[in-house]
Amino acid sequence: MLHVHRAPFTPQAKSVGIVRKVDDRMRPAFPAMNAAMPPCTAAGTAGQRGAAAATLLLSAPAPVQVAADGYRLDTKFVEGMRAHVADWGGKIRCIIWESDDTIPFGRVYRPDELDFEMVVLGKGAPVPPAALTGISIALVSADMPGFPAICQSIASAGIPYAVGVEYTLETRLRTLWLDREVSGMRKMRSSLWLLRNERQVRSRLKAAVGAQFNGYPAFSAYSRLADDAHLYFDNRMGPEMMATPAEVAVRNERLLAGYPLRLIHSGRLEPMKGSQDLLPVMRALAAMGVPATLDIYGAGSLEQEIRDGLGEFDGAVRLHAPVDFKTKLVPLSRTQADVFLSCHRQSDPSCTYLEAMGCGLAIAGYSNRMWCRLSRESGGGLAVPLGSTKQLAEAIGRWNLDRPAIAESARSGLAFARRHDFGQEFAGRMAHLRALIP
Repeated sequence: MLHVHRAPFTPQAKSVGIVRKVDDRMRPAFPAMNAAMPPCTAAGTAGQRGAAAATLLLSAPAPVQVAADGYRLDTKFVEGMRAHVADWGGKIRCIIWESDDTIPFGRVYRPDELDFEMVVLGKGAPVPPAALTGISIALVSADMPGFPAICQSIASAGIPYAVGVEYTLETRLRTLWLDREVSGMRKMRSSLWLLRNERQVRSRLKAAVGAQFNGYPAFSAYSRLADDAHLYFDNRMGPEMMATPAEVAVRNERLLAGYPLRLIHSGRLEPMKGSQDLLPVMRALAAMGVPATLDIYGAGSLEQEIRDGLGEFDGAVRLHAPVDFKTKLVPLSRTQADVFLSCHRQSDPSCTYLEAMGCGLAIAGYSNRMWCRLSRESGGGLAVPLGSTKQLAEAIGRWNLDRPAIAESARSGLAFARRHDFGQEFAGRMAHLRALIP
């Protein structure tokens, strides 16, 4: 049977269908499809009102862990789901699989805190037929295990699906080979599996009614395979979170006065994120005589390695625990930093780029496929050859001697971020999905 937690869906009560695999038998996971739906108010957009009767299914690659009083989920995932609920106008159901992965930016949510149906399946479990009842359209992430099988289940049920893509094959392979915990033999086997799986990914993209591509690399690699391709830039910055003119003026005044550069970095401290290069860059800057500080916010497998290396910098490099994005990290970035130091070695469409630019920061980073193109399109910073800590430090050193160039990159990046804030990007994605419903 399946253990099911379910709250009735009424205008006064949120509906959260929680499904967890216990054994091989099943019972229906959701309220009857004619259960009361909250009325679509006049405050919604025309597109939202048109989608009021449509049920959107999402398959999420985000990890979930069962806790005593709820479910441990990534806070970014929950924020994103709440945005889906607010914009879609109809019912939303999310399928998510249990995982042993670390969730550094997570917390435990009680079922009554979530205003969407959540189907929690055991690791690697197939999609049960009950999860597909009443679905109008599905958005399936190509970046999750079992993507081809998930698409097949949805297509077999006669449901149109769109595909969401973030990672290219190149990025998946690079991520694999940067993992220090995986043996060389296992990396070889996994690489062969990824190459074989790529054929199925491309096949399912061709069969989809549309696709949404987060960032330039995925769009460049796969958009020609999709009937209806949509490019977007994922980020969490609303207009009210952007750097203000007053904050920009204070930062520029400080920059032009010649104070030491204030660098900042945030995110998971993992090899695939290039965190191992943060201290070498600062070491090279110190050797060049460039006055600079670096504040690092994050946690991960490289945390202790970084902590052990702090002593040589006499307090110029500081490591902080992860902090709340909206209430802590954004205000700090807007008022206590000048440059975001990005050592991303992979070409994933990290939301950090848009978010750092939205905070008014110029970005110094590696020329991976995402930042190489984004730095050109936005004018938001500089890009150096991948993995060269020496050249990254030298570029920052040149910036140190040309402070107006830092201010100009920050100005251009902020303007780009304002044109692509969360609300605009998300509304575009939802409009794209609504247009795909038969």
